[in-house]
Amino acid sequence: MYKRTDMADECITPDYEKSGGVRRIKRGKVFDITEININDDSLFESMGKRKGRYITLEYKNLGDFSDEETEMIYELAEEFENIIPDGDILVCGLGNRDITPDAIGPLTAAKILATRHLRDELGRQDSFLKSLRRVSVFAGGVLGQTGIETAEIISALCRQIKPSAVVAADALACSDINRLGRSIQITDTGISPGSGVENSRKEISSHSLGIPVIAVGVPTVADLRNITESTDKNCDMVVTPRNIDRLAERSAQLIAFALNRAFHPMLNMEEIRSLF
Repeated sequence: MYKRTDMADECITPDYEKSGGVRRIKRGKVFDITEININDDSLFESMGKRKGRYITLEYKNLGDFSDEETEMIYELAEEFENIIPDGDILVCGLGNRDITPDAIGPLTAAKILATRHLRDELGRQDSFLKSLRRVSVFAGGVLGQTGIETAEIISALCRQIKPSAVVAADALACSDINRLGRSIQITDTGISPGSGVENSRKEISSHSLGIPVIAVGVPTVADLRNITESTDKNCDMVVTPRNIDRLAERSAQLIAFALNRAFHPMLNMEEIRSLF
């Protein structure tokens, strides 16, 4: 059956798990969290999934206002803390802000606390600023807007500012309609923007940049052929939730606030919210 998806949890079949090359771990309090560990690169050719960790956090609806928002942010931040290495960070918001289902990355970047310039310019005089992690933020649009591959821009930035790791936020595609707006995926294997909808751009990963790349995203589109179980190539479309505006905004805020908390654990949620 034809399938296109960015979600590792949708690709791993029971046969792969039985083979011993894949390990699945369940946890979570507010979220239902599944961590998949792929032990080698044998799945790369068949499924496009490299060796590494794939963490999926599921919630009933990321677009709804929730009394559990603070707990969700803290739990997501803890997952980030466990996978993002220490040191300077470059956060990249991938995608096109003008197309709502593709706006998760730029909307996330807009709410990341950039501190590299504060540390460099004012850190010597201010002990609090000196305690912040050096974070840089970039959201430069897509190839059709810039004429430059995003991977090329990020590579140039990494050569200039020399971060310890890159965190790339992007909208994802799924094959199961029940995942739309209900899942967050984090992986330490990087990302190929657009791969879930067969518009794959140059890979952004440790293989291309030489440093760890953590990718995070929310599925905002699903393949219609998977939903309808159709093999008709004329049915080559994707669907997106009706509340995509609210979903994109709230998902991006959730990811951004959790990243801010993971980068700067001395800040509480009141302080993080007050900055945006």
